[in-house]
Amino acid sequence: MDKLNINQVKEMILYIAQEIIDNKAYLTEVDQKIGDGDHGIGMETGFTNVKNTIEQKQYASINDLFRDVGMAMLNSMGGASGVIFSAIFLGGQKDSGKEDELTADEFAKMMEKSLNMIKRRGKAELGDKTMVDAFEPAVRAMADYSAGNKDFGGMLSAGELAAEQGMLATKNYVARFGRAKSLMERSIGCQDAGATSVYLMFRAMRKWAEKQKEA
Repeated sequence: MDKLNINQVKEMILYIAQEIIDNKAYLTEVDQKIGDGDHGIGMETGFTNVKNTIEQKQYASINDLFRDVGMAMLNSMGGASGVIFSAIFLGGQKDSGKEDELTADEFAKMMEKSLNMIKRRGKAELGDKTMVDAFEPAVRAMADYSAGNKDFGGMLSAGELAAEQGMLATKNYVARFGRAKSLMERSIGCQDAGATSVYLMFRAMRKWAEKQKEA
């Protein structure tokens, strides 16, 4: 599978949405250890609104789809999480090729733009114990993979692995943002909730791609 049509991209996003919704309790549990404990609720709210917004709608372009997804999250989640996670979709704009299909390389480039927007808005860098610790390695891994390979599934697997490693690495970091910042060294040993959400999103994309091979 070297490219996705617009309906497949929409199906993949809906699959991500359901995975996040199903993991509300897990994300809440992770966040309760050093955060406000509301990350799971916020992510569920955002992706429930995504489902309600796009499920019955037909799209002519990838950009329109991504814009609706991002705005659905931004308008329903609120707070820093809404701004940052909506940027995954709002930050990437497809510049070339057909508007109704997406190659692996194009997706990797879109996610790199999203990463740049997230870092501009949130000011977080690697090692700050945020979602960037999972998202940036995933984006870099996808870019490296797609430079020499066209397979969407393989690229998403590379992204998932890097996201997981980044998520687990947050246990070793001192929190620099949010409520956890006040804990300083006491935040070491706990996993970041935002990074966990990023990992779940990449895992969902990989799982969706595998299901397409089985179909």
